[in-house]
Amino acid sequence: MDAVDLSTMRESRKLLIFFLMALGQFMALLDIQIVASSVSEISAGLAAAPDEASWIQTAYLMAEIVMIPLSGVLSRAFSTRWLFSVSAAGFTLASIGCGFASNIETMIVMRAIQGFLGGAMIPTVFATGFALFPGPKQALIAATLGMSGALAPTIGPTLGGLDH
Repeated sequence: MDAVDLSTMRESRKLLIFFLMALGQFMALLDIQIVASSVSEISAGLAAAPDEASWIQTAYLMAEIVMIPLSGVLSRAFSTRWLFSVSAAGFTLASIGCGFASNIETMIVMRAIQGFLGGAMIPTVFATGFALFPGPKQALIAATLGMSGALAPTIGPTLGGLDH
């Protein structure tokens, strides 16, 4: 966390912060799987060719890969709180943009924005969790985030295929 005395923060507040950030990470990971399982339906709705449709996933993943290492630099430059807040808000807006995309080009741009911002949420939740809960509690943080990271790809295809 940034310029906050963590020793005076109530445990319930720490848990709330961690839960909200873990939910953001979960949503970023879930989104990848939902779209992967429904990319053919998305491309059909946008009248896109299969080779164009593959960019829906590729743009997201490429942008996410760029942001993950960059998030450390941005966290130090702006603050972890700022980076996560802006990323979560931007990810949500980009998700809405994807929902309203009327052509493949708009969808690809919105997915790239989603991937870039989602890529910032994943490492910041780990850093914040380890800062909030020192010592033996860090094992619980790693287990919780690991479980969340495993659960999203497990239920994503089911959620992505609900309307088929």
